[in-house]
Amino acid sequence: MQLVDIPVGDGTYDAFVVWAETRDDGTIALDLTITTGARKGEVLSVRAANVSRDAIDLVGLPCTLVVEDAQPRVEW
Repeated sequence: MQLVDIPVGDGTYDAFVVWAETRDDGTIALDLTITTGARKGEVLSVRAANVSRDAIDLVGLPCTLVVEDAQPRVEW
């Protein structure tokens, strides 16, 4: 995954997918809303590679955004 907008510090963030769409390069852009903690309500955009699901199927799913060494990943 690659962070594409608002930088967040290392940590674990509960979130859900507000929107997802496939990009021309095969990655999926995800807009995630943080649901707990100090950043609750913020929307972050990340780009995911190697996702085996259709982008629209991800909309509304809960997930966890994990950021380690400034590198984000989404866990389902």
